[in-house]
Amino acid sequence: MAVHYDTRTALVVVDVQNDFADPAGSLSVPGAVDVIDAVNEHIAAATAAGAVVVYTLDWHPPRTPHFVTDGGPWPVHCVRGTWGAALHPALDVVAGDPVLKGTAGEDGYSGFTMRDTTSGFDLPTGLDDVLRQHGARRVVVVGLALDYCVKATALDAIRLGYECIVPPTATAPVEVHAGDGAAAVAELVGAGVDVSG
Repeated sequence: MAVHYDTRTALVVVDVQNDFADPAGSLSVPGAVDVIDAVNEHIAAATAAGAVVVYTLDWHPPRTPHFVTDGGPWPVHCVRGTWGAALHPALDVVAGDPVLKGTAGEDGYSGFTMRDTTSGFDLPTGLDDVLRQHGARRVVVVGLALDYCVKATALDAIRLGYECIVPPTATAPVEVHAGDGAAAVAELVGAGVDVSG
């Protein structure tokens, strides 16, 4: 593992939840189970170095414009309090409160921001506050899925002034369309995200 962790680095573990990470999940990401081992290696390295580890979770209400049942693009997934919303049991979980996304039906993918579907404004999730309280200057983003929530989280990290790394072995794309994963990597590199780790 090429990433070096220290107390100025934060590890953000994005949405390693049953609906994404388990083959029986409603929005299962191909190869996600294999990614969990790599994510756990990063969690161990970050913890050993005293880096903060933060988990993000989709935490949707049963009805939301995000879901196809209400006119959105996605199957119903990660409904708060259900099996699908729970962190995958193979994931190592360290202490700390998770950052919840979409709790009131907001749209969006980033761990840093959500979009209010009525006003159209982006709202902070609280992740930036947590990272700044820990003095983080650099963010390592791992988890699911590369071409949506991981990408959006990494792009927001750059926008907010962090250095950002997305280790390619610790994420996987959902690939709604062929080539989405490669396009996401190209977009990340273009924005200044290090994807070599």
